[in-house]
Amino acid sequence: MGSCKSPHVVLLLYVLVCFVYQSFAIGVDTNQTAKLLVDASEASGRPISETLFGIFFEEINHAGAGGLWAELVSNRGFEAGGPNVPSNIDPWSIIGNESSLIVSTDRSSCFDRNKVALRIEVLCDSQGASSCPDGGVGIYNPGFWGMNIEKGKTYSVVLYVRSSGSINVSVSLTGSDGLQKLAAANIIASDSEVSNWTKVEVMLEAQGTNPNSRLQLTTTRKGFIWFDQVSVMPLDTYKGHGFRKDLVEMLEDLKPQFIRFPGGCFVEGEWLRNAFRWKETIGPWEERPGHFGDVWMYWTDDGIGYFEFLQLAEDLGTLPIWVFNNGISHTDQVDTSSVLPFVQEALDGLEFARGSPNSTWGSLRAAMGHPEPFDLRYVAIGNEDCGKKNYRGNYLKFYSAIKRAYPDIKIISNCDGSSRKLDHPADLYDFHVYTDAKNMFSMAHQFDHTSRSGPKAFVSEYAVTGKDAGTGSLLAALGEAGFLIGLEKNSDVVEMASYAPLFVNANNRRWNPDAIVFNSSHLYGTPSYWAQCLFNESSGATIFNATLQTNLSTSLLASAISWKNSENENSYLRIKIVNFGTNIVNLKIVVDGLEPNSINLSKSTKTVLTSTNLMDENSFNEPKKVIPNRILLEKAGEDGEDMEVAISPHSFTSIDFLIESSFIRTTGADSVFVSSI
Repeated sequence: MGSCKSPHVVLLLYVLVCFVYQSFAIGVDTNQTAKLLVDASEASGRPISETLFGIFFEEINHAGAGGLWAELVSNRGFEAGGPNVPSNIDPWSIIGNESSLIVSTDRSSCFDRNKVALRIEVLCDSQGASSCPDGGVGIYNPGFWGMNIEKGKTYSVVLYVRSSGSINVSVSLTGSDGLQKLAAANIIASDSEVSNWTKVEVMLEAQGTNPNSRLQLTTTRKGFIWFDQVSVMPLDTYKGHGFRKDLVEMLEDLKPQFIRFPGGCFVEGEWLRNAFRWKETIGPWEERPGHFGDVWMYWTDDGIGYFEFLQLAEDLGTLPIWVFNNGISHTDQVDTSSVLPFVQEALDGLEFARGSPNSTWGSLRAAMGHPEPFDLRYVAIGNEDCGKKNYRGNYLKFYSAIKRAYPDIKIISNCDGSSRKLDHPADLYDFHVYTDAKNMFSMAHQFDHTSRSGPKAFVSEYAVTGKDAGTGSLLAALGEAGFLIGLEKNSDVVEMASYAPLFVNANNRRWNPDAIVFNSSHLYGTPSYWAQCLFNESSGATIFNATLQTNLSTSLLASAISWKNSENENSYLRIKIVNFGTNIVNLKIVVDGLEPNSINLSKSTKTVLTSTNLMDENSFNEPKKVIPNRILLEKAGEDGEDMEVAISPHSFTSIDFLIESSFIRTTGADSVFVSSI
């Protein structure tokens, strides 16, 4: 497992005159030169948006169900097969054969919004001619392509049960074939104790480890028994709020300033009847009906719902951006004359997030354990709906109602305002781009000529896709890094940006590539993830004018920012360079506006993201094949000697110069020639 904190640190000795050149493609093995002029004076500096870089979560690729949400049981309420019975109980399976038990579904659940329950008629018994096989009969659930059970950790098993008689049910966590027993306990109850639906909770401490485990519910007692809402959750979750810790820690290291949720197309639905509806995702988990996401084609129990997304934003110390449906799906749409119920649903959602604990919807939030309002400041009206017939009419209904009730909320339009003025009011506009690596790199200049007045841009979805990307290549990361340098430079008009998609469960790739790849027990960041790590100090930093003097304008991009390390209060000048070309570039960096000798090269670092092949990717077998490598710089030669930085071909380089004094000077101060190997 890796995170943004993990690049290796080694000492770069003077004898290493330049990087070992590694050939990436057909090209001439000659070095090229360029000069970067950085004006680090106070007059040159501009503040970067405090919210420039964040994350976008969509329920795609089993990112939430079977991923970020730590629930281990898939189809825990037996609702995935639909409301009609008999129904498909997949991935639940039967232990035993037709002579020993009959498994079916009925609509006898005690929960009004999810009536389907599992019914087992046990035909065998503990003794006699029709005795049950050793280990009993029953059902098992393999989770989402295997449950990761770890030795020494405790798991909470919660289920609802009723029976026509007394019960003795074994609850166990086992290997995938049921033979390896990792943890087990028995539920023993008299007929009077389980004649009605009864909630049972069992704590299981694992005695072994298996990333491909399953939950078993078995018995050797003849009779009828019903199960519903069966859950297995590890107690060890992120801040105790139900999120898978290792996945959230990867997000932490990006230092996101916002989280956009829950989609994406997931918000729209292929049809409105299957769109994400926030009211169906709040309250006790066992009462949530769940729904079928018909865009990405899988069921989710909605354990990670509206409340959980708001909680995750708070846990990460970031701002939530709620994307809600505006009465439009991929296939059908509500006429503007009929959209007011959808408007009210959005207003109710805002009250749930921000209302007092005594308000109608705020009281439900308080009942879920969060009496204080969440810090919800941004909403997006729909997703990619600008071209739809009813969007503008619907949008204006939402906009007017929200601004009346919550004038401080910033509203995001789906329509692109980067090249022409919007024909409707908005605080921000959405901009999405999926393209090849070369085009993405060239889009560093996308916002150079955008009007500096009016709504700001929210680049809420960007990624290199197609053959350049594979399932997450270095080439894709380089194209994206160039684009992000352009966003940094245009942060006066670009307020926010986020990569998409964020997560993929390797067992359910609905989209390639993605930032973070995982299975039940392991994870790794793609090169695109690592490229984003090198921008994790940009939000709220100061950007300076940085001018490249080179004939490599189509293959070289650079930016310069100043930032302060919150852990040690050190100040740095960070210079980022993307070399999209095939040759080494000897780059001379000239910094104007600093005090003489203010840069401590011996405590400065260079971090390089590169590899031996443009299409190299990380994998479970090689999770760190393409990750940033950080090296300490040691000044070579006498003070004042002009030196250069060798920028590897096909690389993304980030140099952090430690500033040891009050370094900002007014324009016209002496230049500082900065160089290293």
